[in-house]
This record gives sequence, C-alpha cells and structure tokens, in this order.
Amino acid sequence: MKKLAAVSILAMLAAPAAFASADLATKKNCLACHQLDKKLVGPAYKDVAAKYAGQKDAAAKLAEKIQKGGTGVWGQIPMPANPQVNADEAKTLATWILTVK
Repeated sequence: MKKLAAVSILAMLAAPAAFASADLATKKNCLACHQLDKKLVGPAYKDVAAKYAGQKDAAAKLAEKIQKGGTGVWGQIPMPANPQVNADEAKTLATWILTVK
C-alpha cells in the first residue's frame, strides 16, 4: 500500500510539469505545426518521441532543432528557427516531447 501511495504522489507531482510543457508549446506556437498524435505540417510529437527513444542525447538534439530549425529529418519541409524560444524553454519542450506516447 505504501508503494502505491508513493507512486500516486509521484504521478501527481509529474502531471503539472506535463501540463506546463503543453502550455509552453501552446504559448510558443509549436502547435501551429505539430500535434500530439497526428502529423500536421511537422511530425506528431508521439512520432518524434518514438524516433528518438533511447538516444541519450535526444533532448539536446531536439532542443537545438527547436531553437535553430532544420530540414531533412522528416522530409523536405523545413522546420523554421524559433528565436522566441530560449534555451531553457527549448530543453523543457524537448524533454516533454520525448515523453509523448
């Protein structure tokens, strides 16, 4: 029972961070091109998470792409740079994206 209570508490503590990151994605206009579970202009976040699963440097790679943009990973449509996203926000977003199922 103590184990279940500890898991429940940890889940409740983690949930606000997940919502905060979704809110940050909305605030930074990420959802204009991306959705959680379906491709829009860019790939679905669940597909990004699956592609980078298990890669130790995935969060850093994604944070850099969020800020600087890129092309060729998901096809020919480029991801534009996002200068409105600072380094800490990019890291938060990348870490959150990697948790999307």
